[in-house]
Amino acid sequence: MNEFDQIIDRSNTNSLAIEGFVDYLFKGDVSKSFSSDYTGLISMWVADMAFAAPSAATNAMIKRISHPVFGYTMNFDERYYRAFLNWTEKRYGWTFAKESLHISSGVIPALFDLIDQICEPGDKVLTLTPAYGYFKHAADHHQNELVSCSLKFVEGEYFIDFDDLRIKTADPKSKLFFLCHPHNPTGRIWTDEELQLIGEICIKNKVVIVSDEIHCDLLRNNKTHTPLAKLFPDSDQIITCMAPSKTFNLAGLMLANIIIPNPELRAMWQKRTQAFVNPISLAAAHGVYENGHEWLHRLRGYLDENFSVLENELKAHLPDAIFKIPDATYLAWIDLSAYLPASVNLTRLFLDEAGVIIEGGEMFISDGGIRIRMNVACPRSQLKDALKRVIKVVKNFN
Repeated sequence: MNEFDQIIDRSNTNSLAIEGFVDYLFKGDVSKSFSSDYTGLISMWVADMAFAAPSAATNAMIKRISHPVFGYTMNFDERYYRAFLNWTEKRYGWTFAKESLHISSGVIPALFDLIDQICEPGDKVLTLTPAYGYFKHAADHHQNELVSCSLKFVEGEYFIDFDDLRIKTADPKSKLFFLCHPHNPTGRIWTDEELQLIGEICIKNKVVIVSDEIHCDLLRNNKTHTPLAKLFPDSDQIITCMAPSKTFNLAGLMLANIIIPNPELRAMWQKRTQAFVNPISLAAAHGVYENGHEWLHRLRGYLDENFSVLENELKAHLPDAIFKIPDATYLAWIDLSAYLPASVNLTRLFLDEAGVIIEGGEMFISDGGIRIRMNVACPRSQLKDALKRVIKVVKNFN
């Protein structure tokens, strides 16, 4: 059996994917009652994987646990920096200074911290929509307006409206731009030419860029990723966020890499953001950056096949659905507007009628349309079962 075909029961593990969807997606309000353990539901929503973490992580954690003291921990020495630097140099040809690297308890906490450190209340934060919901949550929390720069959807592909971006970055109130690269939920890898324009426009207007590159390792096997900061080696206005969480299914360990080249922003980060780190998380991250390359190669091959299965099933049963295998991520973004009306709440529809937990376009700030985001990082048998249910609901919709 392929290692990724294994069905792993996540019930009774306090898993957000299984046990937290009611509060997260519906604020505790669902129109149907379910058994307490949600038997029969298929979780395809939150962006973690249904796969076991690699031995590179678990072995490193076991080794650290063998030392019985778990006191306050910080990243004091160079070992982790060297491991992560070797990872980015090997995979992306990108290096950065040791003093630029800071560890956060996650990209989401970093987004909240960075807005607080860069913006004043009333300043504006920009992003490309549809977008990851926490970009808006972070802005709202600090009383900053999130300004949508709507992506253009042309013949099944997403493009940046650079005229719109120029106008909105020129606003003196615009202080921060959240770039998602690769993009969630569309799966686009922005080209070097697109990245060059984004950087030039923002730097010209003194808009700091936070480049969320958390999905950068999860490429299709014929794709490449360029960190935005690599294209602007002389600029210190680009903060890069990467993490082992999506790549190696370690989201619950709460560790992310935040690369801050600007000395003033670094000083502010160090003053206002705690530097403690979970010793088990640090060990796991070190382990995967040193020894996780082969596992990731196998994972990417499995995901490529899952996307092919999804594409073939849609072509066979919902031929008018608009879907393109994404450049990166394990998230499928599927347009069902040919079959479903604009008024339908897709998240609720597929939960109630199919028993499949997926996120509809309404969950992605704006411009989501009649689309669903489906997480295909699961055993192929689960993917096929979920697709069968979703297709049936769409076909039978009145």
